[in-house]
Amino acid sequence: MTLRFALPAMAALVLGASAFAQLGSGYRDAGETRTALAEARAQARAASARASRLEVEARATRAAAEKTAREAAAVAARIQQAEAQIAAARARIALARSERARIEQRLAERRGPLVRLTAGLQKLARRPLALAVLRPGSLRETVHLRAVLETTLPEVRRRTAALRGELGRVQAVEAEARAAYAALRDGERALADRRTRLATLETRQRLASRRVGGVAAREAERALALAEEARDLDALVARLDAAGTLRQQLAALPGPLLRPPRPGASEVLADASPADAAPTARAPAFQLPVSGRTVSGFGQPTGTGGLANGIALAPAAGALVVAPAAGRVAFAGPFRGFDRIVIVEHAGGFTSLVTGLARVDVAVGDTLVAGATLGVAGAGRPVVGFELRRAGEPVNPVDFLR
Repeated sequence: MTLRFALPAMAALVLGASAFAQLGSGYRDAGETRTALAEARAQARAASARASRLEVEARATRAAAEKTAREAAAVAARIQQAEAQIAAARARIALARSERARIEQRLAERRGPLVRLTAGLQKLARRPLALAVLRPGSLRETVHLRAVLETTLPEVRRRTAALRGELGRVQAVEAEARAAYAALRDGERALADRRTRLATLETRQRLASRRVGGVAAREAERALALAEEARDLDALVARLDAAGTLRQQLAALPGPLLRPPRPGASEVLADASPADAAPTARAPAFQLPVSGRTVSGFGQPTGTGGLANGIALAPAAGALVVAPAAGRVAFAGPFRGFDRIVIVEHAGGFTSLVTGLARVDVAVGDTLVAGATLGVAGAGRPVVGFELRRAGEPVNPVDFLR
């Protein structure tokens, strides 16, 4: 790039900065942005793998209700993949903005002296040779100035080499920004299409699984009553765990035996506890309930003086929230200080707790496949909490992620 093209390029750089200003970054610094970018890309890959697996399972399932549930979970995973890709695109744009601002600052520092220097040299270079004939001594001065100019230009080129490199970097940043904007638009289109498909599948699923009895309604009323009585979230989870354990024990009891035709033919059943009747189940493979960057981890100090029982994620506004693993809904609804929450019972004595939902799409008693829709996150800058308990004791969810 020659020197006469440097100033127009710098002007285009300043005029083009307004395109980046239209999108806020939401990150404190470049390091946090790169961390968010890495997390978003990893979550997009994980969601894509989950969706592929669920799609295979849905094709292999013959039962209509189970097939629809797995299809809906697969579409939900594709939605989370699109959300993670959108988050990655926004992080890429934020990094491009940060890099552009850094380049602009350096160019501003170097632009002033170079403009003044080149303006003076160009003025000397344009001095007409005919004037030297009319003015005594001017020819000697012109020769001297030309000599000075010949020795100065290499130094000007050397000093502007860094400037040319910065302008080349500007072009690379602009190309990255254009690619990120294209990925953002593609992700938003895919997200809209997948949300429409998910709504269709969920409508079909609700119609297929509609209950005729009032058992679910009575169980939901019982869960709401427990929520009113509980002092805090830990107490609510403990009560629900106790209720779930009792329900499992009752389900494990043997059914009634018919009276034998002869009294002597009666048999005595061996005493078997629920633990003996069914071996301890393996810990299920869990997944994050929402795509978003981690804002606090398990065991970190909280504002109340205690330690966090789970992790907190910062998703996009209105992001889809899904079941961390297959299980049964023990509670779904508002709880003081946590917006709407969902508590799911899982195999192996695990209970998951998801907080910070703006809308809940499940009901108490629903049986969920892994990745089934729970609801959506709130508006603005939502925070979704994810806690995991084993036999009532909080454990780090990250240790059980798939």
